[in-house]
Amino acid sequence: MAQVTIVGLGPGSWAGLPLGSWNLLDEQTQQNGAILLRTERHPVVDDLRNKGIVFTALDSYYDAGDSFEEVYNRIAEHVIATAKEKGHLVYAVPGHPGVAETTVQLLRKKGPEAGVAIKIGPGHSFLDDLFAAVGVDPNDGTLLLDGTSLLPRQINPSLHTVIAQVYSRDVASDVKLTLMGQYPDDYQVTVARAIGIEGMERIETMPLFEIDRLDWIDHLTSVYVPATLEERVINRQLWQFRDIIAALRDPDTGCPWDLKQTHQSLRKYLLEEAYEAADAIDREDSFDLADELGDVLLQIVLHAQIGSEEGTFDLYDVIQSVTDKMIRRHPHVFAAAQADTAEDVVANWQEIKQQEKADAGVEELSLLDSIPVSLPAVTAAYRLQKKAADVGFDWDDMQDVYAKIKEEINELEETDDKEDEFGDLLFAMINLSRFWKIDPEEALSRTNRKFRRRFAYVEKRLREMGKTPEQSTLQEMDKLWDEIRHQEKS
Repeated sequence: MAQVTIVGLGPGSWAGLPLGSWNLLDEQTQQNGAILLRTERHPVVDDLRNKGIVFTALDSYYDAGDSFEEVYNRIAEHVIATAKEKGHLVYAVPGHPGVAETTVQLLRKKGPEAGVAIKIGPGHSFLDDLFAAVGVDPNDGTLLLDGTSLLPRQINPSLHTVIAQVYSRDVASDVKLTLMGQYPDDYQVTVARAIGIEGMERIETMPLFEIDRLDWIDHLTSVYVPATLEERVINRQLWQFRDIIAALRDPDTGCPWDLKQTHQSLRKYLLEEAYEAADAIDREDSFDLADELGDVLLQIVLHAQIGSEEGTFDLYDVIQSVTDKMIRRHPHVFAAAQADTAEDVVANWQEIKQQEKADAGVEELSLLDSIPVSLPAVTAAYRLQKKAADVGFDWDDMQDVYAKIKEEINELEETDDKEDEFGDLLFAMINLSRFWKIDPEEALSRTNRKFRRRFAYVEKRLREMGKTPEQSTLQEMDKLWDEIRHQEKS
């Protein structure tokens, strides 16, 4: 069976080359065996060449590939093919074979599938020297990440973080932008190049926003981000917010008000916060919207904490539930379904919802059972009518709607049950909004804001005249109302 023996060349200096790696390379050369190097861009390679080690470097693959993923896959395939041809080869990589070496992981997967045994030999990781240089014990909690594929979800500021493979200023720029989503721009980080290599080593600590300005970044560069519990950093993390809410609910040290709350007692606050967020949207106030959405999130996490204490559900159940739902209801994005228009998406959504209810054994006695009874009356009326219209229970012509409105007005004038007929009139008006494709809730909210704005103008003008609304006549106020109305229209 063919075999690949993988050895590490250490961080870069001759002194850092493991004796075991040297012995294998020297023995392979003496036997005229094949030696492949992932790259010859490593300081110890010149020493190997001078000492008579014969090898083939695979740097040409970096020029031919469009992405690192493609490059590493091609290198792994070449190593396997050569091993099958030669029977055995030594494959040498910088550092340690098990640290930040994608090709090694690919070989460990692809090799056995191709009938090639993969043996991991000695190595010496740059991490040993880096942690010694920055004075950190990795046992305190460490992340090792790849700068060429860094994702925000990988970052945890409470852990020491080493970002390897920062090959260039372009990679450093990508790393910087990703980290700045979690850390302040001026957060102090350490950039290290050629760590442990005498004469080449360079270590500098600087603000995060400056790391891509360094002109000495190369293939031996890494970035160290120290762990922190600073509030300005960890208060951006969802886990920190969850811990805060858990602390508020601690039976011994928590807040008396928070400890008294139940799902039912918090219900009104959830609705209030949702309406306040909607108001910020209507006012197009982005900063206030961020604050109000935080209040909505507070309600969600607080309910999840109560659920966790009761043993019914926790925050992760909430997240998983909605994540699964979004994937399930968007097969045109996450699966093979087709949806070319917004209407197609809605149709798919409704069909999937019905299937979900059928799978869960939910039986709706009425088509309208899916409309929550707790919705605001205007929104509920709109959705009830729309649901009925979807199955053909609707007016054919808008003139019929106008006729119905006139009928309801006449009945309102003639009846003693004003409340009932007034409700019918509102219901008919909402029907008209559907035909005009107007959201009645948004339309009424817009009118409410307009009324607030115009009445505030009337009050302001009256104050300028030394009067209050109570001291003014309807005619005076109506004149000012017309004044602001004309100003707005002009």
